[in-house]
Order: sequence, then structure tokens, then C-alpha cells
Amino acid sequence: MITFNHFNFNVLDLERSLTFYKEALHLTPVREKDASDGSFKLVYLQDEAGGPFQLELTWLRDRKEPYNLGECEFHLAFHVDDYDALHEKHKAMGCVCFENPAMGIYFISDPDGYWIEIVPAKR
Repeated sequence: MITFNHFNFNVLDLERSLTFYKEALHLTPVREKDASDGSFKLVYLQDEAGGPFQLELTWLRDRKEPYNLGECEFHLAFHVDDYDALHEKHKAMGCVCFENPAMGIYFISDPDGYWIEIVPAKR
């Protein structure tokens, strides 16, 4: 059997990203790994349900320039129970980057420009 484990986003400012993911999606760190020479740090985030899938944030000490994300044709998606309330919260945060009312979804953008799809759990 093959199952998902985690997905990675490389980030420039780890603290800023951790704050964003906590505020926007209630993701919390569950595991960290620091390089012995301080050259990188990995932080694994988990959703409120505590499922096995995690988002890994990778911070590289010597990285100064933004990551090239191409045309943002890839994304991570989340089911949410209170879609309308979260949509309002994300609008207030200024992180909504694309809306598709016909499909009933929208996307937010994290501090590094990664797109995250927000999907209602049930409609």
C-alpha cells in the first residue's frame, strides 16, 4: 500500500510563514528538524483533525531570493467546514488571490506566493 505522507513548500521567512499558516488555516507545528550546521530547518504542520498528511515548510539559511513558482499551476487544497466564514476571514487578511464562484472555490496565496485552494466540505 502507498499513502501520502507530506508535501513541501520552501519558504524565505519561516516565522512569517508559520504565523500565516496558523492564522489562515489553523495548521500547527508537530515536528521540526534543524541541520547541525544551521543551514536549514524543516517544520511539519498538521491540520486540526490530526490526520497523517502534513505540510513541510523548508527554510534554507543562505537563500535570499524568492523561489520561482512558475505560473502557480500547482497548489495544495483544503476542505473546510465553515467556507463562508473562512472566505470572509481570508478576504480580511488580504490573501485571496483568485475566486471561482461557478465552481464554489477560491484560492489564497501564502507569503511566498504558493496557492492554496479552499473547497467547501459540503454544499
